[in-house]
Amino acid sequence: MDSCVKIINEWDIVAARQLGRNVAKELGFGTVDQARITTAISELARNIYLYAGQGQICIDKTEAGGKTGLCISSEDQGPGINDIRKVMEDGFSTSGGLGAGLPGVKRLMDEFSIDSTPGEGTSIKAIKWLR
Repeated sequence: MDSCVKIINEWDIVAARQLGRNVAKELGFGTVDQARITTAISELARNIYLYAGQGQICIDKTEAGGKTGLCISSEDQGPGINDIRKVMEDGFSTSGGLGAGLPGVKRLMDEFSIDSTPGEGTSIKAIKWLR
């Protein structure tokens, strides 16, 4: 099951959230975790929209060590992030948004990894495991 939403405009952020909520529900996540997952998707999709112009969010079921989870992958070919440590600081925001940003996504999810190359783009993976 590989479900991706291309992020080009604000409506795509809504579509990605909806997809995430549906997949989370199918996998058996409760309403609190569904809300965490959709919030994380919102942040990642909004970052693509604001900073890269376009990209995609993919939402997949993942399994490891007998656990089942939901994996969110965010990919873009935007300007990239020069200082990953800085964007991972709480309260850092270049958009004037809520500032939850990437640190917020990391807190909402169980696993988080980011890879970014200036001038080439950013790739983020976040996983929420079923309890």
